[in-house]
Amino acid sequence: MTNDVPGVGDSPGGLRERKKLATRQALSWAALRLAQERGLENVRIDDIAAEAGVSPRTFNNYFSSKYEAIVSRNADRMRRAAEALRARPTDEPLWDALERVVLANFEEADRSPDPAWTAGVRLLLAEPALQAEMVKAGAAAGGDFAAAVAARTGTDAAADLYPGLVAAAVLAAQQTATDRWLRADPPVPLLPLVREALGLLAAGLPDPSEGRKAG
Repeated sequence: MTNDVPGVGDSPGGLRERKKLATRQALSWAALRLAQERGLENVRIDDIAAEAGVSPRTFNNYFSSKYEAIVSRNADRMRRAAEALRARPTDEPLWDALERVVLANFEEADRSPDPAWTAGVRLLLAEPALQAEMVKAGAAAGGDFAAAVAARTGTDAAADLYPGLVAAAVLAAQQTATDRWLRADPPVPLLPLVREALGLLAAGLPDPSEGRKAG
């Protein structure tokens, strides 16, 4: 999955980073699968480590809790997008660049999910402990993304509203699309929903009632 790999070459350092990323993703997926199948309260760190084929000590090198492991994928997507945004051509319009780097993380979400899977994830995400972890992880990842926007636009993430607003809007677009995806009946792919959400942001969130009035 090329969109999950940082921009590194085949040097020993790059290989190490890819292996670390693969382990992190394997642990996160294992945590999510087991929690969805068994219920969050019935999953231990030892279970997650065994499912991913590593030791509990290795798990603790990557995550502080099972909650962090489960929610990490969304935060990691934002961090990868931030890294990719810094590497985009400087003359590319901001929102074109944003769309490309964000959608790159959803390239494999182009098929409709199993309804049983999304139903289980919906129940899982209703857990207060996971909701709290998602807020914490989103804030950290949003800060990274705001810094990347600030670097690209010549603004100050600590003093100017713009980079923080852009990061918050992009996070909200992804979350809104994901919520819609989890509740869609019949199921639909996630990628088009994220693309539509970003497109609406880039267009300035036009009032849809205006089009109905014109018609």
